[in-house]
Amino acid sequence: MSVKDKRRGRPKGTSNQLNEQSIMDVAKALMKEEGKIPSIRKLAASLGVDAMAIYHYFNNKNALLEAITTSLIEDIYDPKVGEDWKAELKTLCESYILVLHQYPGLLEILLSMESHGPADVFTERFNVVVQPLDLNAIAATNALSLLADYLHGFALALNCNRELQSLDISMLKGPLDLYCVALENA
Repeated sequence: MSVKDKRRGRPKGTSNQLNEQSIMDVAKALMKEEGKIPSIRKLAASLGVDAMAIYHYFNNKNALLEAITTSLIEDIYDPKVGEDWKAELKTLCESYILVLHQYPGLLEILLSMESHGPADVFTERFNVVVQPLDLNAIAATNALSLLADYLHGFALALNCNRELQSLDISMLKGPLDLYCVALENA
């Protein structure tokens, strides 16, 4: 393809408008397919634009990664205030594991990010769930850290065993039940 054949900049017309959301949607679809964040060039090719057009919307690849990751984490279950906290916690955890499983590579991105945006989303939702327990700040922080570490370990094991049927999301129930007992007695 010659330089003249390339489509530079934002697409013209209303049928294929390039914007932050369309870029993130295509990036998430590619990530789900390939198990990793696509390169800027691959993303641009999928969108039918020059790679530099993406930088019109995102300052750099890290800004794009943060936007994608935060968007995916915002898709997890949003707990209801005043509901059965144990059921809400289990639903939140299952939802989080499902997102981490559907988007292989997301966990590694989350753990390597300098930004706390995605972690803040999960933290806020966790705090809504445990609010009825009236945990002090130290207990709440420890409870969140323990749960996050467990969920990340579970997601890693689940993603490493994609072909094996021996590990599935239903196996969260027992450990989460034990975790809930510990929270009640904190």
